[in-house]
Amino acid sequence: MQVILLEKVANLGNLGDVVRVKDGFARNFLIPQRMARRATESAIADFEARRAELEKIAAEKLAQSQAVGEKLAGQVIEISQKAGVDGRLFGSVTNHDIAAVLIGKGFTIEKGAVRLPNGPLKAVGEFPVAIALHTDVVVEVNVKVTGEAA
Repeated sequence: MQVILLEKVANLGNLGDVVRVKDGFARNFLIPQRMARRATESAIADFEARRAELEKIAAEKLAQSQAVGEKLAGQVIEISQKAGVDGRLFGSVTNHDIAAVLIGKGFTIEKGAVRLPNGPLKAVGEFPVAIALHTDVVVEVNVKVTGEAA
């Protein structure tokens, strides 16, 4: 299926690009999230008429993400979990836990923006974690996992 992108999508294209994607990806993700529209002649004409407005909205989102990224950069997040004597956690620290702490600090972060490349954190220690606020803005924070007696 050919779609026209209404915003920049990682590993796919920029605003205004007409790309071919699998039908399910377009129907189940891109179109419902308002990231793309079917690339019909009328949709392309409508997009060209609204291009300046969409570029302005995209620039505002990028500026807002950069502002939040500046505040978030270098933050140390402390999370306490039950742990054994060897430093392994009885549970794990997931992206949901990290997002909850950031929301508690006043940031508006979705759990999908927290990137844990090696999976959930399962040990006591300090770990660098990437927060993707925008496709162009990725900020690194340190997550300090402390153990509490079981």
